[in-house]
Amino acid sequence: MAAGMSSRFAPLSYEKPKGLFEVRGEILIERQIRQLQEVGITDITVVVGYMKEAFFYLEDAFGVKIVVNPTYATRNNNGTLMQVVDQLRNTYLCSSDNYYARNVFERYQYRSGYSAVFAEGRTDEYCAEVARNGVISRITHGGQGAWELLGYAYFDAEFSKAFLDILLREYYLPETAPKLWEDLFAGYVRDLPPMELHRFEPGIVYEFDYLSDLCAFDRDFMVNVDSAILDNICRTLSCAREDIIDVEPVKAGLTNLSVLFSVHGVQYVYRHPGDGTEEIVNRQSEAYALRMAKRLRLDDTYVFAEADEGWKISRYVPDCVPFDYRNPDHVKGALALVRRLHESGETSPWTFDFAQETDHVVKLLRDKWYPFPAGFDALHARIKALSAKLADEDAAPVMCHNDFYGPNVLVGPDRMHLIDWEYGAMGDYGCDLGNFFAQGSGYAVAESVAVLDLYFGRAATAVEVRHCLACTAVVGFYWYVWAMFKESQGNPMGEWLYKWYRAAIDYADAVEPMYETDACLCKAVALSEVWNGKGTE
Repeated sequence: MAAGMSSRFAPLSYEKPKGLFEVRGEILIERQIRQLQEVGITDITVVVGYMKEAFFYLEDAFGVKIVVNPTYATRNNNGTLMQVVDQLRNTYLCSSDNYYARNVFERYQYRSGYSAVFAEGRTDEYCAEVARNGVISRITHGGQGAWELLGYAYFDAEFSKAFLDILLREYYLPETAPKLWEDLFAGYVRDLPPMELHRFEPGIVYEFDYLSDLCAFDRDFMVNVDSAILDNICRTLSCAREDIIDVEPVKAGLTNLSVLFSVHGVQYVYRHPGDGTEEIVNRQSEAYALRMAKRLRLDDTYVFAEADEGWKISRYVPDCVPFDYRNPDHVKGALALVRRLHESGETSPWTFDFAQETDHVVKLLRDKWYPFPAGFDALHARIKALSAKLADEDAAPVMCHNDFYGPNVLVGPDRMHLIDWEYGAMGDYGCDLGNFFAQGSGYAVAESVAVLDLYFGRAATAVEVRHCLACTAVVGFYWYVWAMFKESQGNPMGEWLYKWYRAAIDYADAVEPMYETDACLCKAVALSEVWNGKGTE
C-alpha cells in the first residue's frame, strides 16, 4: 500500500511519498520488495495514488505490478484494497513506509496473521487482545501494556473471502470513506475467520508516523535526505538542517500546503505551493505585494518569498485568536488595515481584475470539460453584466489585497497582521470589501451595508453602497468558479463552494435593481438606515 499522502511527514512529503525516503542507505519500499523476493515471493503489486508517477520505476526495476488508486485523496486505505479485490487470496498486506530490521517474511504461511510488538507504555496505535490459542479476539484503538499491531498483515484465502464480503457491503456507506481497513476488521473481528498475532521482539518492526520518529531511528536522515525544501529553509534562515526542529503540518489554507517548524527558538511557517496554483496565481505579483506589505507594516510575518518556485517563509505569531466577524474590535481593526492599504499610494506593476480572472478560470475548466451545473451560464451572464456596470463607474485602481477575509487577518496579542498576499495587486477597492463580505462573514446584505460605514468612517453614499454590493457579487462568483477549479484538481472544497455560490446569488439579487434607475439608489440608503435603526421599512 503506497497511495497515501503522508501529511504528517510534511514538508518532505510535499516532494516525494514517504515510502521512497532513503533510510539507513536504502529506499523503504525497495527494501521491503527485496525482502519479499528473497523468500521467493515474486507476485508483488504496489497500489499507488499520491505522486503515483514516482513509483512507476519499480515496475521495471523490480518486476512488480502497479495499480493506481484514484480515490486516495477522498478515502482511507479501504480504497486501496478495493482496487485489488481480485488479488486478495493468500496475500501479505504491507505498508510502503514500514522498516523491518531483519527479514520477517516467510515463503509459506498457513493461517492469517498480523505482526505486533509489545508496547510497555501508552500507545495510540491499534492494539490486540488475544485468546489462549493465539488468535486475535478484540481490537482496541490505543492501549497500555498491550500488543500493538505494527507492520504487515497476512490474509489467507478464507479470511480474504470473508473480509471482502464485508468490504463490498460497507464500502459505499458514507461513514466508511475515512476508515482504515483495520477499522472494518475491528468491527467484525468475531465474525471473521481467525487471525493469529505474530509477535516480534522490540527493534524488529518500525513504523514512522512522524518525522521525529524517523530522525530518532536514523540520526543522519535530515542531513542526508535529498530535499530542496530543507535547502530553501537553511539558505533563507542561515541554519543547518539539524537546527530545524518541532516540524508539524499546518491544517489551514485552501490553496497551498504549509508546515510549522522552529529554528534557534523562533517559530516559522514554510508555505509550499499547491498543485495547479501556477495556473491561477501570479507569484511575481505576490512577492512584490509581500515586500510592500512588510514595508507598510501590514504584515510583519513576512520573511522571504521565492517568486519563481512559489515557496514562502513567514514568522509564526503565537497566541492568536480566530478572527470573529461578530466582534466589533476585530472588524474595525481589519477594516482599518485594508483602508490603510488603499490609501497608501503604493502601486504595483500587476493588476487583478476579478471579471477577467473569472473568465480565465472558466476557460481552464472548459478546457478540462468540467461539467458545469445547471444555471451556471445564466448566473455567469448576470455577473458579466454587473462587471460591465462596475467598469463604467471607472473606480480609480488602488493597491488591494484581493483575498481580504477573516482567516487572512491574524489577531495577535499585540496587533493584527494582514497575511497571504497571493492575489495582491492593483484593483478596485470595493473588491476587497466584497471579499470580506462574500467569504464566510455570515452577514446579510443589510449588515454588509452597515459595515461599509466602518470602512469609510462615515455613512456610505448610495453610489458607494451599490458599487460595493456589486463587487461582492462579482467576487463571490469568482471564488465559486475558483472552487470548481480546485475540485477539478482533486481538492474537495466542502461548504466553501456553496458559500461563494450563495454570495454571488444573494448580492446580485440585492444590487441589480439598484442599477435599473437612479431612483433605485434610495434602496441602498434605506438598507443602511434600517440596519442602523434610523429608518423604517
